[in-house]
Amino acid sequence: MRAIVYTDKGGSDTLTLIEREAGQPGPGEVRVRIHASGVNPTDWKARASSEAPMPFDQVVPNQDGAGVVDAVGDGVADLRVGDRVWVYLAAHQRPTGTAQDVTIIPALRAVRLPEGVGFDVAASLGVPAMTAHRALTVHEHGPSRLAPGALSDRTVLVQGGAGAVGHAAIQLAVWAGARVLATVSSDEKENLARAAGAHHVFRYPDDRLAERILEVAPSGVDHIVEVSPAMNAALDVAVVANHGSIAFYANDKGDTFAVPIIPTFAKNARWQGLLLYTVGEDALATAVADITAALEDDALPVGKADGLPLTWFPLEETAAAHDAVQQGTIGKVLIRVVDDGD
Repeated sequence: MRAIVYTDKGGSDTLTLIEREAGQPGPGEVRVRIHASGVNPTDWKARASSEAPMPFDQVVPNQDGAGVVDAVGDGVADLRVGDRVWVYLAAHQRPTGTAQDVTIIPALRAVRLPEGVGFDVAASLGVPAMTAHRALTVHEHGPSRLAPGALSDRTVLVQGGAGAVGHAAIQLAVWAGARVLATVSSDEKENLARAAGAHHVFRYPDDRLAERILEVAPSGVDHIVEVSPAMNAALDVAVVANHGSIAFYANDKGDTFAVPIIPTFAKNARWQGLLLYTVGEDALATAVADITAALEDDALPVGKADGLPLTWFPLEETAAAHDAVQQGTIGKVLIRVVDDGD
């Protein structure tokens, strides 16, 4: 089988296409024939970062993907050969991600797809959708689960509404009944945020942005999904509602941020960091269940018409796919491992 690997930290030129044996799943594992692999910022950052040593002698990148189960290890009861699945955190504390023909993963990392869900949608889930789910469920007064009506009478602000996480947050919040606001930086991104379902979209930079948001949400914003606290902390505090949550998942535009103290504690605001790698299995399992329900309701479509343009690369051009994500390609970057039309 084909696999993309790297043996040293560095740029995308460290990625190499090799041939190797597929292997067999062990107890509690499944083997998935990958049709599409999703690329996230975490994938190129893990490869490029010199802050930590190589976790294994050889690493296959990419956490997310989608495909078909083709072998099942002992003790696996919930999946069968032939099941279509989406895959998440495939390379977490393991050397083999989804940038290969076949990957072996713990069975709980492979989730059966509802009928009719394409591999393009499935490979776009994982990190973005699960991060978005967590950001929407850390509010002091709940909900801890998402479902139709769970966010009724709540206002959600998605900072950076045209990114992969922002797109998923808009879709999940709309599905759960929220009124959704989003911020973007261009006309193109505004169109994408609206296509995803955002009810109000605001452009930045804008010195009156807080005022404009409060015009449509005079009681403040209940949930904020934040990609850049370094840039937006003061704005977030200005528009957050009493007991509101500000869930941040990235460090765009800076590694530190300052918060105005009195307005923050006066509003009982909750700043909540989140990282899927350390959030815990209970939170991951909850996200899996709710995302599957959203898929069953066709609430998470992808493609330009639905707010998330797809850019495809063949497996042998995985390095170019990583570069595209690093360079800020709008939408979702996917690797087509099997040319099946999805």
